[in-house]
Amino acid sequence: MKRLIAAMGVFYLTEERRNQHSVTLEDRERVRISGVTEVISFDEEGVWMETVEGPLWVKGSGLHVAKLNLDDGEVKLDGEIDGMEYGQERGEQRLSFFHRLLK
Repeated sequence: MKRLIAAMGVFYLTEERRNQHSVTLEDRERVRISGVTEVISFDEEGVWMETVEGPLWVKGSGLHVAKLNLDDGEVKLDGEIDGMEYGQERGEQRLSFFHRLLK
């Protein structure tokens, strides 16, 4: 449920909304991800982010960030999306990512 709270004329999303996570993929060309707390790295072949459900790696080609709004926890990506992978813990995902680079 989305709730806005007004304080001195400024609207804030409640914690309830910030803790929700969803992924919407359209035609493997666009993806909308909510519940994003941090974008750790990105290039044309991948975007690595931290979500409320753990680390998420989006893989593809020609990727670019169409929208980034960490206040709302939303990221939109365009490009050819080949896959998405969740990691268990941030440190494990980072080791796995660098391990794959060195192979």
